[in-house]
Amino acid sequence: MKNNTIGSAYFIIAILSLFLGLTFGILGGLQYAFPEFLKLDLSFQKIRPLHTYLSVNWIFCAATGIIYYYLPEVSKRKIFSTTLGKVQAVLQLLILFVVCVFFLMGKFSGREYLEFPPYMVGLIVFTWILFMVNVFATLRPNFKIAPVYFWSWTTGLVFFLLTILEAQLWNLPYFNNNIIRDVTVQWKAMGAFVGSWNALVYGTAMYAMERISGDKSINLSKKAFFFYFLGLTNLMFNWGHHTYIVPASPWVKTVSYVISMTELLILANIIYGFRKSYLKANYTNNKLSFKFLTYAEMWILLNLILSISISVPYINQFTHGTHITVAHAMGSTIGINTLLILASFTLVIDAVQPGFLNIRRYGRWIFTFNFALFFFWFSLIGMGLNKIAGKQDNVGFQQIMDGLMPYFKVFAASGGVLLVALVAMLWPVLRFSVAQLRALKGFEESSMSLEKKAS
Repeated sequence: MKNNTIGSAYFIIAILSLFLGLTFGILGGLQYAFPEFLKLDLSFQKIRPLHTYLSVNWIFCAATGIIYYYLPEVSKRKIFSTTLGKVQAVLQLLILFVVCVFFLMGKFSGREYLEFPPYMVGLIVFTWILFMVNVFATLRPNFKIAPVYFWSWTTGLVFFLLTILEAQLWNLPYFNNNIIRDVTVQWKAMGAFVGSWNALVYGTAMYAMERISGDKSINLSKKAFFFYFLGLTNLMFNWGHHTYIVPASPWVKTVSYVISMTELLILANIIYGFRKSYLKANYTNNKLSFKFLTYAEMWILLNLILSISISVPYINQFTHGTHITVAHAMGSTIGINTLLILASFTLVIDAVQPGFLNIRRYGRWIFTFNFALFFFWFSLIGMGLNKIAGKQDNVGFQQIMDGLMPYFKVFAASGGVLLVALVAMLWPVLRFSVAQLRALKGFEESSMSLEKKAS
């Protein structure tokens, strides 16, 4: 694996998004504990969409950077067009800046995840098409013999494009004049939108496991493809469990409930099988990546238990819209996606610059991160359960909020520790990425100088 300008640039954009997203998340937590904090200058109505957008941007940009690093190695070809990739990265940085300005100015669309004004979607779609051109033209996949991560990446690319366009249907009178159509289509699109980033991230994890173990059969096995097609089914149909409150045929809700329970279980099984073979073979390479994958497996199982519980229709009517739903989202984005991304980050660094990361120090931060994340996750569940109990006992809203104050404080404190741990783990990744960009710039300048002398 070699240095990669586009991949390094996307690592930097992703880390910037995450640091900003976590900062706004902590500010939001502090506003729960101290309601008057920044109420006039930066209200929760602005902080929430900023935190959501930046967290989603972190996942997509990190996955994009990792795929750009993996592309030449898995395809045995140079990236189709580095120029397209650089243009894509510059536009992505512009989108990040403009969207944050819109939110700070209070300009919202009112949509879930895509809260920014709808005309920004045109620019996002354009940058995504540039990415798709580079991936497909570099991979040139022969799907008859392609490993499963080829399928996962290409599926994620296509469905991101489809779902972000579908999410704009609310602009048409046929949908925005009918609340049932509007809510149904919005959540159908957003459910598949989440599935598209899962496909990208899970694909990177599948390749990371192959590279660490050296076992290519992992991604050609029947189990791997069963997981892929199950994930594809999940991407297309599990959205229904978000719309239990919308009038629909009972069989739609039943099918979506059953499907939504399956994907994480199979992924946990695959990672378990990889860990077992890794330990049996007594590998000593890529220990940090292995640790991240191990912790990701733990969070998959914890989140699976929670998601099974809250997807039961009877339970969902109590939990929907509470902090338990937030806990499910945080368990997925931080406990699963972020850990899988970090597994690939450390794998890339170990391959490009061995010995750059201090394994012992890094290992301590990995433990601190997961320890803090447990309390962060548990405090959200505690908030949700207490809010449900208060509503059942007809307790007033202010009294419920007062009773949640201890949970808010644990949430804010553990979130602060999470932020410190993530900064500690991602700071070396940021230094590595900046150094790679500088090294390439210096190499290009020296090459141009030699060409001038030769001429």
